[in-house]
Amino acid sequence: MRELHIRVLAGVFVVAGVLSWAGARLWNSIGTLPSVPLAAPIVLALIAVVLLSTALSLRARLKAQRERRPEAKGVDPLMAARAVVFGQASALVAALVAGMYGGTGVFLLESLDIPARRDQAIYAGFSVLAGIAVIASALFLEHVCKLPEDDDHDKGAASPA
Repeated sequence: MRELHIRVLAGVFVVAGVLSWAGARLWNSIGTLPSVPLAAPIVLALIAVVLLSTALSLRARLKAQRERRPEAKGVDPLMAARAVVFGQASALVAALVAGMYGGTGVFLLESLDIPARRDQAIYAGFSVLAGIAVIASALFLEHVCKLPEDDDHDKGAASPA
């Protein structure tokens, strides 16, 4: 499984933000801009909590296994791999959604004097923060589940002397 890179997530965020900002400008000139749902930051925050609690649980179980505690519960490798895949997918979607709401929020900054637009800008800002929390939780989960490096593989065991 390949490691998720911050550059990829930042690229998705920036591209989605620019496209969303341009789309919001276009949509606003044609008619009314769709609203930012109040549920967006809440759902993203819940996903971040699930990812973080999974990472903390796996970290505690792996630590107990390393210390060879008698009450230690083993970690199924397939379950850990599924958790990492869920985290990576969540991080990519969160980068896309946070970028989308970030671009819309930047557009809404032009009209903060209108109460409805100000509320939408606040919801968009909280969505971006919650998206960043999802990304951070997913990267932490990936770090927790990362296997230790094999020293022989890195040094090239069959290298000529």
